[in-house]
This record gives sequence, structure tokens and C-alpha cells, in this order.
Amino acid sequence: MTDTQPALFGSHTHNNWIRLRTLIMLRWLAIAGQVAAVIAAAWFYQIQLKIGYISIVIGVSVIVNLVSMSVYPNVRRLTESQAARMLLFDTVQLTMLLWLTGGLNNPFAFLIVAPVTISAAALSLRSTIALAGIAASGVTLLALTHLSLVTADGTVLAIPAVLAFGFWAGIITGILFLGLYAHRVTSEQHSMSEALLATQMALSREQKLTDLGGVIAAAAHELGTPLATIKLVSSELVEELEDQPDLRDDAILIREQVGRCHDIMRSMGRAGKSDKHLQVAALQTVIEEAAEPHVSRGKEVHFDFEGDRKTLLQPEARRMPEFIHGLRNLIQNAVDFAQGNVWVEARWNNDKVLIRVIDDGPGFPLDMAGRIGDPFVRRRSSRKRRPEYQGMGLGLFIAKTLLERTGAELSFNNGADPYLLRNELPEKCGAIVEVTWPSGAELFSQNASRDALGENDQIT
Repeated sequence: MTDTQPALFGSHTHNNWIRLRTLIMLRWLAIAGQVAAVIAAAWFYQIQLKIGYISIVIGVSVIVNLVSMSVYPNVRRLTESQAARMLLFDTVQLTMLLWLTGGLNNPFAFLIVAPVTISAAALSLRSTIALAGIAASGVTLLALTHLSLVTADGTVLAIPAVLAFGFWAGIITGILFLGLYAHRVTSEQHSMSEALLATQMALSREQKLTDLGGVIAAAAHELGTPLATIKLVSSELVEELEDQPDLRDDAILIREQVGRCHDIMRSMGRAGKSDKHLQVAALQTVIEEAAEPHVSRGKEVHFDFEGDRKTLLQPEARRMPEFIHGLRNLIQNAVDFAQGNVWVEARWNNDKVLIRVIDDGPGFPLDMAGRIGDPFVRRRSSRKRRPEYQGMGLGLFIAKTLLERTGAELSFNNGADPYLLRNELPEKCGAIVEVTWPSGAELFSQNASRDALGENDQIT
């Protein structure tokens, strides 16, 4: 088996997933079980078996295992085609062994399901379908023709025809059901792993941007004093050099460039969040900061902040990357599908803090209501606003995952009945996403100490 050999089954989308050592160990277990079953049948139950042919079939499997162990290292990982061929060999070998030992009358016939289940869990759907078809064909062949099991006194061991048919139907059903079940579960696990990786990458990127902003803010803070001193001295030189035009022009140029440096550092420092004075801000400020990249995309973004009358102070929120990036994804999703307006509302009281993102688009598809927030949800037709939009549900999944890490609970709803006529719809008729935190969540610092913050932490 080499990497350059053409694939017999499917594509190479699942390359290097299975270690050769794993399949070798499974095959040794199968060989040990086959040998034990033959010995028990021949010696203890005195069943007349074709020991010579059976030994050849089992011996071929032993030879293949020994060659694999000697030629390839144990750490080798198989490609899609290599793993498929190994499972195909196991299926054919087991079919031949069952043909020599009674076919479906052999109680171990159900083991033919095992290679299909392994393929469904580790290989592509195309490879699994091909292997399942071969396994089903082998089971059908065993039902039609096989060598009979005969005892020492000449008694033929055979189950009634109706049970043989039921056994055949049960194995075929097992191949289909277990294969489909294993493939579905494994696919969802892989999708979740990929989505979590994308979430981690998004959070890492947001954290790096935050750290970079902190460096800029620290530089702006540290350079503020010397720049101010240079500007002051240059201003005094401008006044003292009125009788020397050349030197005065140089002093004016220095003052102008210092002012320019100050403006540049101030504009760059707006992204700084690692300064302890900037790590916490009013909830309204943090929400507007999260929405900033999407307020100028052609849709009107309305902000509404209102607290309970008993709660006069607006809660303060920490500039956590999870909060900012998660909320930004929700706002981006609303802007993507809105007709023209998006509303971002915040409500708070002594018990909870709620942020609501609403749009006036078509809303969430009703048939996907139970899967909103899952990764790789590909049906987007009823929410699709632009032909080039290729959503897979990752945006909402990342937002949901990140916000839940801050202690939030999310709910997804529609603002109106989708079967109403356009002129009957309310203004806020689209999708509604509500994010709720308890007031004591770590994200909020309403009762934070106002003592001295100390020196800023060094960014590493």
C-alpha cells in the first residue's frame, strides 16, 4: 500500500485519521477469535469442517498482518484508500470464512457489520457506502450458498428458512442502521471540533488585537509627556526666534510634527484596552464599540439603553474579547439580513442584564428553529439576502459559544408571524436574539472597588 496508488473508495478528505497499528491490533483480535471458534467447533462439538481451507483463509490474514507490521512503522497513519482497502480485505476474508462454516447458520455471521461500522466512523460516506454494498452482497451470497455444518454423526445444523431470512434481514438492517448512525455521530463530532477550533481562532485573534491595542495605548500614554514637553519648548522657541525667520520656521515645523505625532498616537491608542483604566467601561460604550464595524454598512443601527427605575446607574462591563467578539457577530448577522434597520437594546435591573439584537429581515427559518446556534447549518434560503452570502452557521455558533463563556444565556426568536403579509408586519419583524446575564456575572463590575488600580500589567 503506497500513497501514490489510486483511491478505490471515495476521496482523501479523511486522510491520516486511522493508525495502522489500530487496525492491526483489531485484526489480531479477530484472528484469535476465529481460531478459537474453529477449535471449539471441531474439537468440542465434533463439527466436520474444511480445516485445510479454513487454515488458508485465516493464514492469509496472519500473513497480511505480519507484512504490515514489518514493512510499515506502527505510527503510520493510513490514507483514505489504504484504510478502505484494509477494511475491504477484512470483509472479504470474513465472508469467505463464513461461507466455509455454515453461512448464516454460523452465529458469528453478524460480525460482518464490524468493518462497515469502522468505515462509517473513520472514512468518508462514499467509502462507507461502497463497503456496505460489498458487505450486503456478501451476506446475500451467504444466504443463498454456503458449506453446511455437519456433526460427526451426519446431522446437518441449519436454522429454519424463516429464521434464516430474518437473520439475513437483521444483518442487512444492522449494516444500514449502524453505518448510518456511526457516520452521523462522527460527522457531528468532527463538525463540532472544527467549529470549536474556529471559535478558538476567533477568540485568539480578538485577544491579539486587544493586546496590540494595549501596546499602542501604553505607548501613547508613555510618549504623551515627552511629546507635550517638546511641543511646549518648540512653541517658546517660535516666540523667541521672531528675528530669525529660518530658525523660526524650523521650530514651527517641529511643533507641527509633534502635534501630528500626538494625533497619530491618539487615533491608534483608541484601540487600547489593556490599560487598567480602559479595561472597564459603561455598558453602552462597550456595546457601541462592538457594533462599530457594522454601523456604516448601509443599514441603520439604532441603540436603546434603559435600566430599571430602581437601578439608576448603568452597569459597567469588562472589555472581554469573548463579549465583544460574540456581540459583534450577532450584530453582523442582523445587519446581513436586515431590510434597512437593526435595533440593539440593553435593559438592566438589580437581577439581570439583557441585550437584545433585532432586525427587520425575514427572521429565522421555522424549520431550523431547533438548530439555530449549531455549527455548519447550511440551509439559509429563507434568510438569504445576497446571492453571494455563503453562511454555514459558524457566526452564530461562535457568538453563542463565546457569550456563554461569559455566563450568558441566549435565545433565538422571530419578531412576527412569517405568514403575515408585508403590510401587516410590525416594524421589528425579523430575527430576535436575546442575551441575558445575571447581574452578578463576572462580565459586569457594578460593585467594583474604586481603589487605586496600580501599575498596568505588562503584555507578553
